[in-house]
Amino acid sequence: MAQKIKIGLYGIGLDTYWPQFEGLYDRLTGYQRVIAEKMQREDIEIVDCGLVDNPIAAQTAAERLKKEDVSLIFLYVSTYALSSTVLPVVQKAKVPVVVLNLQPTAAIHYAEFNRMGDRTQMTGEWLAHCQACSVPEIANAFLRAGIRFQQITGVLHDDPIAWDEINAWMDAARVAAILRRNRVGLLGHYYNGMLDIYSDLTRHSAQLGCHFEFLEMCELRELRISATESEMERKIAEIREHFDVQPDCAEEEIRRAARTSAALDRIVERHQLGSMAYFFNGIGDEEYVDLISSVIVGNSLLTAKGIPVAGEYEVKNVQAMKILDSFGAGGSFTEFYAMDFHDDVVLMGHDGPGHTRIAEGKTKLKPLKVFHGKVGNGLSVEMSVKNGPVTLLSVIDTPDGVLKLLVAEGESVPGPILEIGNTNSRYRFAAGVRGFVDAWCSHGPAHHCAIGVGHLAGKLEKLAVLLNMPMIRVC
Repeated sequence: MAQKIKIGLYGIGLDTYWPQFEGLYDRLTGYQRVIAEKMQREDIEIVDCGLVDNPIAAQTAAERLKKEDVSLIFLYVSTYALSSTVLPVVQKAKVPVVVLNLQPTAAIHYAEFNRMGDRTQMTGEWLAHCQACSVPEIANAFLRAGIRFQQITGVLHDDPIAWDEINAWMDAARVAAILRRNRVGLLGHYYNGMLDIYSDLTRHSAQLGCHFEFLEMCELRELRISATESEMERKIAEIREHFDVQPDCAEEEIRRAARTSAALDRIVERHQLGSMAYFFNGIGDEEYVDLISSVIVGNSLLTAKGIPVAGEYEVKNVQAMKILDSFGAGGSFTEFYAMDFHDDVVLMGHDGPGHTRIAEGKTKLKPLKVFHGKVGNGLSVEMSVKNGPVTLLSVIDTPDGVLKLLVAEGESVPGPILEIGNTNSRYRFAAGVRGFVDAWCSHGPAHHCAIGVGHLAGKLEKLAVLLNMPMIRVC
């Protein structure tokens, strides 16, 4: 999943200008080099096609970007250019395009400009600053050709707003690529009767590009039986290092969870999974009850390692968890727990796996005598999400069968929680408890959602564009 993605960059200009205005071409290509260098990141490979200044060069750039299989194109408007040098590239590449309208300085220095005296030199200086000139022409050509595009307008240097936008688009492109090559493991079956969580897997593959791998509980059982003593000892050490193990956690329960965790690691590795959804009852078979009641610890460890695991076979929500985690924000499985009208907060959490990497402090490991609504008993995790800005994300099914993103930004705030061995946090939203709950539920999401740290609505909006998915933001 750490594979780099390729992003295309090409500039546009007009070859008629180069013999007319000495030094203009070198100056503009220098600006483009600045952009390419500032775009360089460990997770991104920039495919720079240079400055395209005529239709023949446009065809060459188009062929290269197509061959390189770029995920996104940045089109840098270096000066006025003909739209005939723009359209062929994007038409052939068939990937989203972002128009960079970046002027080299915040404003032309008028007094110095007018003192130049030589009107040819003055015109050349103006052309080095006229990035905005052809943007309407480009927009017109794209719209008439049915090509969706985005724009970033700003300054080449010392403009954090513009460069934050550029980086956000690259982040979104990287996440979209992760989703396209993600292998989602499905273990067990849906929780019987939860009509809201049932989903069309073909629709998920069509819109997100992911692959679903159906897993057998008997395979996990065999992997669990064959777990070696050395694997278990390593797992026990990992559990004790990763969790705040409470005194009432029996050694036998820790070993049981360690054996299952080792098996989960092996099934993930065997099937090259990037995420997983699971649920199982195992009623009438003590061995399967023993297995399914000991998965919470191992699934929490997997989630913390970037392989999010959702309980109750919640396919839509494991997609939301994967999206948030791929943005580096975590992505913990959650649902509404209670409303606190005195403090104007919503309590949210879930039994089962938690994303321990985004916990406020060390996650507690506690034994439960009963898993409510599920079979068996065993170890569970209790954590609150880090205090500070958070984003809630739900992938929702619409009546017409299209997947949408539902987003809300809020704050994780300190205060008392329900210490029942579940993930549990207090969230405050600008709309208040009443306004947020009503607005969120009005769009018909499943009762689960994913929670990540930081405010990510802007990046999620860009991801929705790249995936051609509608997005709704409630706050």
